[in-house]
Amino acid sequence: MKKIKQIGGQAVIEGVLMVSSKKISIAVRTAKGKIKTLVKKRKPITEKYPILKTPFIRGIFYLTEMLVVGIEALTWSANQQEPEEKLGFLGLFLTFALATILTIGFFIILPYFLAKIFFNPPSFAFNFMDGVFRLLVFFTYLFSIGLLKDIKRMFQYHGAEHMAVHCYEAGEKLTVKNAKKYAREHERCGTSFLIYVVIISILIFSFIRAKIWFLNILFRILLIPAVAAVSYELLKLSAKCKKFFLCRLMILPGLWTQKLTTKKPTDKQLEVSIKALKGAL
Repeated sequence: MKKIKQIGGQAVIEGVLMVSSKKISIAVRTAKGKIKTLVKKRKPITEKYPILKTPFIRGIFYLTEMLVVGIEALTWSANQQEPEEKLGFLGLFLTFALATILTIGFFIILPYFLAKIFFNPPSFAFNFMDGVFRLLVFFTYLFSIGLLKDIKRMFQYHGAEHMAVHCYEAGEKLTVKNAKKYAREHERCGTSFLIYVVIISILIFSFIRAKIWFLNILFRILLIPAVAAVSYELLKLSAKCKKFFLCRLMILPGLWTQKLTTKKPTDKQLEVSIKALKGAL
């Protein structure tokens, strides 16, 4: 079997999504206790249009693709648990749209007005405080949802995803016994990406000079793709040069945060994760 250089993925409902350069694989454990899988071929848009592989452009298209793949995977995984009440892509998309509005409200608008209590925009002090409040909201959110039973199980599958990928990247045979030896945190995790987003947003948002509050917030929303593009490049860079001290420092905040977004999985959850990973190879 030819080793694929990079595997990505995410937890879904009672399962794991794994993505390689050529395949998309989902594995879930059904209510009856059986593992069900779905494997599809993948052809990234960057292969059709090589110019989209350009740094600071590629991240936007990759993240958009993964967003669509993630929504489809969540839809499929949900339908395996409640086959008689199938959730359509449109239903989940509308749910995601509502979640996006709430995300903008909690992570952009709320920190803005909290920071405005202490400093007047536009100033570096204001943008720094805005970023601090964004971090506080982010960590409060992660801690709170981690208390929910269903989310805790998803965090266990998140940990299982990382452990299986670590095992694969170490060149070991993909078994539950081998995967259990590895950490549940991974330097390429989306959690690390979100930490970069918060930090980079402080720098990029500092260029916004609008004093009218709704224009300031509008520019923040419009600059989200730029923030995501830079954060994606930092994530790739830090993962590639993780042997160097500076890169290890860059990685640490994301790894620490993954203590909240991953939990120790059971053997059965690792089994599902390995099944998904094998499907992507």
